[in-house]
Amino acid sequence: MESIIAKSLNILVIGDIVGSPGRDAVARYLPLTREQYGIDFCIANGENAAGGFGLTESTANELFGCGVDVLTSGNHIYDKREFRSYLDNTTRVLRPANYPAAAPGRGTTVIDVDDVRVGVVNLMGRVFMPAVDDPFAVGRAAVDDLLAQTPIIVLDVHAEATSEKMALARFFDGELSIVFGTHTHVQTADEQIFPKGTAYITDVGMTGPTDGVIGMETGPVIDRFTTALSERFSVVKGGMSQFGGMVVEVDRETGKAKSVKRISIKGLG
Repeated sequence: MESIIAKSLNILVIGDIVGSPGRDAVARYLPLTREQYGIDFCIANGENAAGGFGLTESTANELFGCGVDVLTSGNHIYDKREFRSYLDNTTRVLRPANYPAAAPGRGTTVIDVDDVRVGVVNLMGRVFMPAVDDPFAVGRAAVDDLLAQTPIIVLDVHAEATSEKMALARFFDGELSIVFGTHTHVQTADEQIFPKGTAYITDVGMTGPTDGVIGMETGPVIDRFTTALSERFSVVKGGMSQFGGMVVEVDRETGKAKSVKRISIKGLG
């Protein structure tokens, strides 16, 4: 029995963390989740963790202190100007790899976990998203580089279109351990393991306020849709919160996913 357990690596993915309610949910439930599922490694998307837009050094360190190992991001990663220099000096916060090469930060990392190494890649889609390089071509080069270092690789696809996320996952089926989507803040119920061994979910969901519109106060969002005027959005601070993610059991030797479980905890006070 011990040899079977030793062959597995349990990886937790946490959906987009939104503002202080999201950080509070992580602080409260990440330690419990790590214990319940025997988590060895935790990845979270943190691009909305600081006031709903971007990251700061203090919020990143707060999440690391809660048990997050690597933070991925997306189109809001540069919203806090003071954070840009931090990105050049860390291996634990990623920006999309298909941003221009001159952009601050890095799109991949490799982290030692016990007796194995885990590679993490961050890509951003191009459909209904800011203009970036081809995620398929950039992803291909990044994955090839990581495969030379480890068979265990996790990809965050920060994208709007379901089809683009799924196409990237199919493109890398059998080469990546996990492909998870972020950005919409709405968890999908399509967790699965593809034929060649890659665990997948179109969107891992949101960790943050349940009320409002994808974590933001309702009024200004409706005003933008009904008047076309751009008002400043703010994170919902009252009411209930939620914790969204998934746990994947990965074979340490082959990097193939062995099981996947979606996590959706709502009604958190």
